Amino acid sequence: MSMTQKTRHSLPVFLTVAAAAVLILACAPAEAPVAEDAAPAEQAAADSEPAREYYEIRRYRLADEDSRQTVLAYLENALVPGLNRAGIDRVGVFGVEPPAEADEPVDPVDALSLWAIIAFPTIDDFTAMKSTLEADAEYLEAAAPMYATPRQEPIYERLESWFLRAFKGMPVMELPSQTAAGEDRIFELRLYESHNEETARRKVHMFDNGEIDIMRDVEMAPLLFGELLIGEDVPALVYILSASDMEAHREHWQAFGGHPEWIRMRDMDYYKGTVSRIENVFLRPTAFSQI
Repeated sequence: MSMTQKTRHSLPVFLTVAAAAVLILACAPAEAPVAEDAAPAEQAAADSEPAREYYEIRRYRLADEDSRQTVLAYLENALVPGLNRAGIDRVGVFGVEPPAEADEPVDPVDALSLWAIIAFPTIDDFTAMKSTLEADAEYLEAAAPMYATPRQEPIYERLESWFLRAFKGMPVMELPSQTAAGEDRIFELRLYESHNEETARRKVHMFDNGEIDIMRDVEMAPLLFGELLIGEDVPALVYILSASDMEAHREHWQAFGGHPEWIRMRDMDYYKGTVSRIENVFLRPTAFSQI
């Protein structure tokens, strides 16, 4: 997955916007008027919603097999146990699944890359992660081999990260049955970009109001759905499907495409034109992956 577009703002522009914001806040009334019935109704709806998780998806871009083995050892011996000690118990680590002969080959850099998926029950768990690991002596000892590499020989080309919030329609990660049984499994990670925030909202609405149920109905075994909060592809969403193998996964997609409810939703004007670009990658979990 490329996901490489970058945006920068100059300091003068930032200061100008900040000053304007301060002026607006100073002139605004202390509280905006709210309809009497609206606030309680909105609060009641919010209180009835199940808590939604947060996810970080990482990609370690690696130049050679030696670096890959060093990062694998770090993930297995340092990061995953360190996060587990901090109460984060669903940490997935994956390599890229090679394509079938008829499929487009994987870019060599992507083929070497390692992916990690970390599930956080709350956003506080995410923000505390760095300081918690830095205070963990066992983690620091296990991470030492990777952190000891010199600046002239970086262990990875880049560590990329995406941060997501779970959808209302699937507020908590659902592990496939193969994970608990320790059986073979593959995952397809799909990223859907939208050309503006409104069309992105409508695509999320489509998943929350029927599309996720259809995927469950045809045994696509979705792992998670998340709205991208931070990353270079905003506005976008990410979802991940699972299957025992590639053949079963393709059969699930075929069943999905012919599902009458999907056909009905696909043809609704409200949901048309909501996705501007799709990227995907197939992942296979490592032996120590918890997903």
